[in-house]
Amino acid sequence: MTPVVPAVGEPAPGFTLPDQHGNQVSLAGLVRHRHALVVFFPHAFSSICTAELLEVQLNIDRFVNDAVQVVGVSCDPRDALRMWGAHEGYRFPLLSDFWPHGVASRAYGVFDEEGGMAVRGTFLVAPDQTVRWSLVRGPGEQREIGELHAAVRGLTQPTH
Repeated sequence: MTPVVPAVGEPAPGFTLPDQHGNQVSLAGLVRHRHALVVFFPHAFSSICTAELLEVQLNIDRFVNDAVQVVGVSCDPRDALRMWGAHEGYRFPLLSDFWPHGVASRAYGVFDEEGGMAVRGTFLVAPDQTVRWSLVRGPGEQREIGELHAAVRGLTQPTH
């Protein structure tokens, strides 16, 4: 069966996953007051994933503010994400899609069954829990930070 990536304008699949510190993080909670940039990646400690998320960290004020919250999601165990996040100094949540293995990655159509990992899928989810923008790259294809900047450019804090 071919994975189905949610299209722009469609509902974003909900999830609740543990972050690197064991806190349960839900999509509904992330988008309660702002957009969420959900960044799926294959593996902690890999060179491309480290480079991509370092770019996010170096530009943290553009990705974590009153209008948007970035989260990284991989199928790595929580402890691996905790060690990697501490080593790299990431100041945003890293969510573990380890068990049930790949449930969120599958829901977003970015789970690589053969590799048992997420591919590089990025989704901007609006406060109404719809997909506003998406980008999917294969395991060896790096996302350009400019594409992420373009996705969040012009976002404003939602009115309540």
